[in-house]
Amino acid sequence: MKRVLEICASSVQSAVAAQAGGAHRIELCQNLEQGGITPSFGLLSQVLKLLSIPVFVLIRPRPGNFVYDTNEQAIMVADIIQCRAAGCAGVVLGALTREGRVDITVCQKLIEAAGPLSVTFHRAFDVCSNQAQALEEIIGLGCQRILTSGGEPAAPAAQAKLAALVKQAADRISIMPGSGVTPHTIRGLIETTGANEFHASAKHSIASSSAPFSPMFDAILPEAEPMIVAELVTQLDKHKA
Repeated sequence: MKRVLEICASSVQSAVAAQAGGAHRIELCQNLEQGGITPSFGLLSQVLKLLSIPVFVLIRPRPGNFVYDTNEQAIMVADIIQCRAAGCAGVVLGALTREGRVDITVCQKLIEAAGPLSVTFHRAFDVCSNQAQALEEIIGLGCQRILTSGGEPAAPAAQAKLAALVKQAADRISIMPGSGVTPHTIRGLIETTGANEFHASAKHSIASSSAPFSPMFDAILPEAEPMIVAELVTQLDKHKA
């Protein structure tokens, strides 16, 4: 099985950089500093115009927990329908109950809206109360992959857990390590987890100066760097599946 590098992009610049560096697909979002939310239609449209690699879209209406009320569910369904109409290749979603279990009912509704799109269950998985059980439930939902850091803040700290998830998955679903995946850590993750898909931001920080206006609106923007993406791809190619 070919190994795949997915880059998390929160801007047009990052999306273009990911493709230039050799990424195999992107996950498009906004507000990456708070874990990411669904990107605007304008951002999505422009990225689809510029990229030839697959674009997966994060479906998350707000930062914070993954327990969604009926209004938020309606927003998510509408965003998924828009992604289908726009020509996206996949969506990235997840919903939990207050008890920390996969919300089967809500996820079924979202997956039904996704139709033929590829579906990734996102890092809501990392706060599930029983990950082994959650894995089986997500497989039952028909998702193609799970983005996870193994329940730790960063994937390199959870290599044994990730390897156990890959073993349990037994090729029924792809376990995609994400968070803390860099050119320095990806080799260890490849060698110890058995995963074939990896998720990274490949970011460096760019100062966004508002000069000559007030500095109160200055910001540090996390943007993907093509050279970092290329280094990650090189590491994947060195360790063929």
